[in-house]
Amino acid sequence: MVTPEPGSRLLAVLGPTNTGKTHLAVERMLGHATGMIGFPLRLLARENYDRAVRLKGSRAVALITGEEKILPARPRYFICTVESMPLDREVDFLAVDEIQLAADAERGHIFTHRLFHARGREETMFLGSDTIRPLIRRLIPEARFITRPRFSRLGYTGSKKIARLPPRSAVIAFSVPEVYALAEVMRRQRGGTAVVLGALSPRTRNAQVAMYQAGEVDYLVATDAIGMGLNMEVNHVAFSSLTKFDGLISRRLTAPEVAQIAGRAGRYMSDGTFGTTAGLGPIEPEIVEAVENHRFDPLDSVFWRNASLDFSSPAALLKSLEVGPPAAALARARDGDDHLALSGLAKDPEIKRLAANPEAVRLLWEVCQIPDFRKIMSDAHTRLLARIYRYLRAAEARLPEDWAAAQIARLDRTDGDIDTLTARIASIRTWTYVSYRADWVRDPAHWQQRTRAIEDRLSDALNQRLTQRFVDRRATVLVQRMRGRERLVGAVAKSGEVVVEGEYVGRLEGFRFIPDEAAERHDARALTNAARRALRGEIAVRVRRFADEGDAAFALGVDGRLLWRGVPVARLRAGNDILTPKAEPLPSDLLEPALRETMRRRLAAWLESHIAAQLERLFRARDCDLSGAARGLVFQLSEGLGSVGRRPVADQLRALTAGDRKALTRLGIRLGQELIYMPALLKPAAVEIRALLWAVYHDFDDPPAPPGRVSAPLDESLPAGFYAAVGYPPAGTRAVRADRLEKLAAAARKLSRQGPFMATPVLASLVECPPGELAGVLAALGYRAVQDQTGVSFTRERHRRHKGRAKRKREADAHADSPFAKLRGLLIAR
Repeated sequence: MVTPEPGSRLLAVLGPTNTGKTHLAVERMLGHATGMIGFPLRLLARENYDRAVRLKGSRAVALITGEEKILPARPRYFICTVESMPLDREVDFLAVDEIQLAADAERGHIFTHRLFHARGREETMFLGSDTIRPLIRRLIPEARFITRPRFSRLGYTGSKKIARLPPRSAVIAFSVPEVYALAEVMRRQRGGTAVVLGALSPRTRNAQVAMYQAGEVDYLVATDAIGMGLNMEVNHVAFSSLTKFDGLISRRLTAPEVAQIAGRAGRYMSDGTFGTTAGLGPIEPEIVEAVENHRFDPLDSVFWRNASLDFSSPAALLKSLEVGPPAAALARARDGDDHLALSGLAKDPEIKRLAANPEAVRLLWEVCQIPDFRKIMSDAHTRLLARIYRYLRAAEARLPEDWAAAQIARLDRTDGDIDTLTARIASIRTWTYVSYRADWVRDPAHWQQRTRAIEDRLSDALNQRLTQRFVDRRATVLVQRMRGRERLVGAVAKSGEVVVEGEYVGRLEGFRFIPDEAAERHDARALTNAARRALRGEIAVRVRRFADEGDAAFALGVDGRLLWRGVPVARLRAGNDILTPKAEPLPSDLLEPALRETMRRRLAAWLESHIAAQLERLFRARDCDLSGAARGLVFQLSEGLGSVGRRPVADQLRALTAGDRKALTRLGIRLGQELIYMPALLKPAAVEIRALLWAVYHDFDDPPAPPGRVSAPLDESLPAGFYAAVGYPPAGTRAVRADRLEKLAAAARKLSRQGPFMATPVLASLVECPPGELAGVLAALGYRAVQDQTGVSFTRERHRRHKGRAKRKREADAHADSPFAKLRGLLIAR
């Protein structure tokens, strides 16, 4: 312990986060001839070591941590972790950062020891939270206090969904699985995130923090490791949980713990905010008020462990570790990992035999302090400690090189997943710690270099795995570029592949952008937004080219979609009548309303000419100058897409003159005994478009396929109107093409004049139906089956036809004012 010179100052610089306490301490240290600062984290020690080296040069500054020592020949300043502070060295200035960690159940006793025993000759400074002020005043009466106000305000903003967190946000979790699960969500919804947790090596943490600081990602998922002074540009801290496992139990965070973590938001003069993620619920109002106003209940005790140890025997050492604290404000620390390791090893008879003198017991205690960076204190670690101790107590008093080399070599592998690499890094860090014990290994510089190189390789591999898993570089780059106002550079290859800012984002099909299939849902939105911005000019050019295209570039698919050069660009929708459907461009995020309208007009013109060409006979008949009765019949044919049953148009047929019949025949209209139809419209191409027009008009999403043969079984899921519209009226259990149904009707009439007739295969072949189904077809044509000794025969139901005529006459008489009744009267008068 250094004895302070008379008049030396002991200062406690206290205040919330972002008050410049650490900056002040480093400046004060460098103002003295010699100095030492202890930090709570190796990462912080390294960060401030680099800063001191920039200011004073590498020859003047030493770095001492459990795993790393950089010791120039004559250093003036020592940057250390609190545990590694060489207190036997006298320095003019000494400081300990985050002194309130004396109340930490795991490491608190080390900070308490420094509070009592670490002093600079001229100046001593303890930095930390104001919550420890009453205890310092009570335990160190000579201390003077300096209060540092926070440079910026910290405000509570409530709960937010992850998808709505602002850029430069840190999301906090308290276990490795929770961190990884949140990072997966952030990658899907926000494009990517950096990851910071205590299990990562400093090199990996530095790489992840650097990625965040450089703006490669806008989000960070971390444990409370970020609460200890990591200087990052965080604007908002979102807690995904307010419960943590402290080594013994799961408990709620205290208000000072919330403040320590939330205080990472807002740096220097920039205000920060904190809140929770959706699903967690709000933070208690009293905690919010305490954090915003930096008012917390003071600490009532700190942890203490006896530093005056008895090395006469393992049992005596254990007993001295269990000595109670000397003051009421001091609480006995829980048994640390070193204490637990000693308890285990002391039960080993061979270890007890080897630890036979104070020097051997002291060595045993030093071995027990080899850290298990995996934080699991497994039997494997205890066995490792036992083996190291046996080697050190052997005649050579060194670790065998071949054994150490084998232990280290099995860790020199960069394959495996994140958890595997993390475990290897933890193990190699233990060996790095061992390598810095120069009295334990031969050629310690060699082993230090070897273990450091392995840790660096593993750390780089781990950083690569984390980035691959939790960062979508493409989406992140695009999102960042879209925040600016500059124009995004995009291009479309002949194959339709879309590249924006050098990144493949998807493909262009017609005027629709299809995001890369490998992208997640949120990433797809980002890619679509990027494509919309980058391709705005390209889409306008495409639409102009589209509008100028000739008719040969367009086609109509059987599914009702309109194709442009083989690519779907629109689909049919019902129009005012069955022959005039509308063309509706397919949904596209890239089309402005004016461009859509340009497309719609061009498609409408093509569609009108295409339908007219496919149903040319029907349209020619519609446009022909015919008499009223003939024109009415053609209208009914148009409504039926080229065919209609005879009975529904019986009145129009009776009103036709001989001239009308000739005119209709010249137009390709067949006036059959059962049907009125146009043979030209029974060809496959015409039937196909008839089916499509019917489906569109009747809002069928999936146009049904037409029968395609002379006859086919009826599909019960389709209405009879569909079959009639495509020229295959239902007859019994089958749909029969109109011309073949007429042939069958004529043959049946001819046979029926000679009396009852049999349903022969010849008749069945006319409509290509199984003989067993012919009876239903004949029944539909008005023939009745008669069973006698010779079998089943068919006869015409004449009385049905006469009754039908009488009924229609009565209906006509009842509607004497109808147009058809008046037309009949005019014809009779002529």
